[in-house]
Amino acid sequence: MTEPTNPLRTQIVTRLLALGFSKEQIVETKAARSCYGYDATRQNIEPLLALLPENELQVKTILKLATEKGLKIFPRGAGSGMSGGSIPSHDGIIVSLTKMKRILEIDEENMIATVEPGVITGELQEVVSRLGLFYPPDPASLAFSTIGGNVTENAGGPRAVKYGVTGNFVMGLEAYLVNGEKIKCGNKCIKSVSGYDLTSLLVGSEGTLAIITKILLKLLPAPEAVKTSLLAFKSMTGAAHAVNAMLKHQINPSTIEFLDHHSINAVRSALPFTLPDETDTVLLVEIDGPKALVESQSLKLNELFKDEALLLIAARDENEREQLWLARRKLSPAIANIAPHKINEDIAVPLGAIPEVISRLESLSQEINLPIVCFGHAGDGNIHVNVMLDKNDPDQAERGQKAINKIFSITLELGGTLSGEHGIGNTKSAYFDKEWGPVTIATMQAIKKAFDPDNRLNPGKIFPT
Repeated sequence: MTEPTNPLRTQIVTRLLALGFSKEQIVETKAARSCYGYDATRQNIEPLLALLPENELQVKTILKLATEKGLKIFPRGAGSGMSGGSIPSHDGIIVSLTKMKRILEIDEENMIATVEPGVITGELQEVVSRLGLFYPPDPASLAFSTIGGNVTENAGGPRAVKYGVTGNFVMGLEAYLVNGEKIKCGNKCIKSVSGYDLTSLLVGSEGTLAIITKILLKLLPAPEAVKTSLLAFKSMTGAAHAVNAMLKHQINPSTIEFLDHHSINAVRSALPFTLPDETDTVLLVEIDGPKALVESQSLKLNELFKDEALLLIAARDENEREQLWLARRKLSPAIANIAPHKINEDIAVPLGAIPEVISRLESLSQEINLPIVCFGHAGDGNIHVNVMLDKNDPDQAERGQKAINKIFSITLELGGTLSGEHGIGNTKSAYFDKEWGPVTIATMQAIKKAFDPDNRLNPGKIFPT
């Protein structure tokens, strides 16, 4: 059946074609629009239009036209977000920045990359590595997620324990406000305290304040060596104490990943090594840096835990390193065998609270009679909590929703936060006022209003509605 003509859509398309946009940059058919209305949360709402600008002048043109028509604008990268941050409305326009994918400059002297928002994270890492440089942020989606999406969500990843998250590497931005005016913030200077730190404000703002069109990223010298070890423990408490001991003994891992017993059981049969039956928690530890330092810290790690750990495997070469990482890489597909669906949250708690939050989530799992699988970043307290269920079963769906409410309550009671790296989007906005008080939220909303007075830029995200 032919879709009815939408006069507003037709009018906008006509204007954009007259302004120099190609037909390939304008997504107007129902089927094609649907492809731009989803993200990893599996929500899907068809926008009025999806537009694919190729340069910042076209971004400005779109914003000016949207302002004239009073239209909502929804910025979008690769659509790999986990919190509904780029989900549009039926009367909104998606602005997909994936065609703005140029690496504009690699400044080797100052160790800074200047890129457009559509650059793929993993591709940037490959390019700079060929120059002996290193871009550390490593979200799990780095093979397809864009730098712009990483910046607007302030994405993290396993290496955050040593290097920090995306925001720690953003030195400056150029962005367009909702009215089409351009702002610049930050620069290549190592120290810069001139005026408000608008760069940090835009990082993690989830596309609600401006559309970012250029990004300055700090680079580091590539580490000379990397060493990976796997440690198995009888309890989460033992593993948490091990993390604390590493840091106290001046071992500085770039990565400390953990798998709980549900995770271990899901992947155990696929591993090329045997874990002891009594293993409750596994740590995957990676140390990088100068070769001599990596070797000395790896030896210290072995000495510290050779008696305490049930199993300690230190990779001797790249092949063995890849074998150890299989435990983590096989996890997401493996837990799909537990139940057909999952509700995935990314809470974060202070390091000392990790054993208690895991223990309380295990009790909650028994209370609601649904498996809760936990894994993630033990070095920075960011835990991926997966409630496993069949969403087509109304009873399980109700119990799953009860679990999410309780998970957030437990997290906040322990001094934690609703999100360590995925953002709030529209999936957690209803819980936002559990973490922040009314004055704090009102202050954030005042900032939003200063940037976007009519709430047209990515509305419906972050704040409770």
